[in-house]
Order: sequence, then structure tokens, then C-alpha cells
Amino acid sequence: MTAAPPPGFAHRFVPATRPDLPPLLLLHGTGGTEDDLLPLGERLLPGAARLSPRGQVLENGMPRFFRRLAEGVFDLDDVRRRTHELADFVQAARRSYDLGLAPIAVGFSNGANIAAAVLLLRPGTLGGALLLRPMVPLVPDPLPALGGVSVQINAGTADPIVTPAQSEALGELLRAAGASVSLDWIRGGHGLTPPDVEVGARFLAGIAGAVR
Repeated sequence: MTAAPPPGFAHRFVPATRPDLPPLLLLHGTGGTEDDLLPLGERLLPGAARLSPRGQVLENGMPRFFRRLAEGVFDLDDVRRRTHELADFVQAARRSYDLGLAPIAVGFSNGANIAAAVLLLRPGTLGGALLLRPMVPLVPDPLPALGGVSVQINAGTADPIVTPAQSEALGELLRAAGASVSLDWIRGGHGLTPPDVEVGARFLAGIAGAVR
């Protein structure tokens, strides 16, 4: 008997065709839906299970994962609450869909920010993260213990939303918590490019090889 879908988020789930691979948690950017990153997930790690929730916050009708007060200014209380809700959903989804391994987050923009927040506030929920155009969502005190967690940050060299200092600050924050962090500078702005896929695919293949 198939378990009931996990409560809490509208989402899409695509079962693995290669159960040996870690599942992917796909987290869209502002205005996205649960369908947006499914093709990207298949390109990044073909055959992996894909779990893709839709953000529950609406900003001018556009789904997001947490509230912001202005561009780059986050409602930190909402960040904390929504982060724990997402982490609870991921844990429930692992049971419902019989996902043995902790998922690897693939987040873009707002989705990358909440993926970083899950790493910082709910260690153990994710097995790693590919963060595309992220910034620092919050700074917890104390820092979590993220030893053994691999994180890839892809920053745009001409990103009009995320400054280089913000990308570097997130990398340093995660390193201070013990994570293994790589930061790659991708020629381009806030949108994704073919090099993002190339770098991300190499990163995920490395994680997949390590868990087999």
C-alpha cells in the first residue's frame, strides 16, 4: 500500500528510476511553482527521485517560501517559522515516499535562501545543497554543526540582486558551521545559464558517488 502524501505543501513527486541516487529537493524562486525545476533536476542528476514543493507565501500573487520586507530584507521571524515547516514537510515526505537518504536541495534564488536556512536551522534534514544565486537568509546563534555536509554555491558575476559580498558571506557562514563549501562564479546575472547546469551536475555526481 502506498503511503498518503505528506501534508503541508502543494508539491510534485517524481519517483526514482535509479534508487541508488540521493533524492533531490527542488526549491523554486519567487513566482515559481512546483513544476518549474523538475526538468532541471532531471538534467542535474538523471534518475534521482525529485520532490518539488510550492512556496506557501504569496507576494503580489507570486509564490515564495518566506516573506520579505523589501528586496533583500527578510522577515526573520517568518524565515524561521517557514524553515521549520519546510523541514517538517521534508521529513514527512521521506516517510511517505520511502526515501532512504536525506535529500540534496537544489534551490534557486528564494528557494536557495530557504535551503540555506534549513541547513542552518535544521541540520540533518538535508544531505547537501546546490544553491543557485543565494544570499544569507539569517545568522543563527549558535551555529549548527554541519561537518560532512557539502554545499555548492553558484553566484552570478553580474547579478543585480545578489552582491558578491553576500555570496561570499554565505559561503563563510556555512564554512564556519563546518560545511564543505565551493563557490563558483558564473558569468551572467540572476538567471540560470548552461554553466550552472554543468557545475551543478558535477557537484551532484560527486555526492552521488560518495553515498554509493
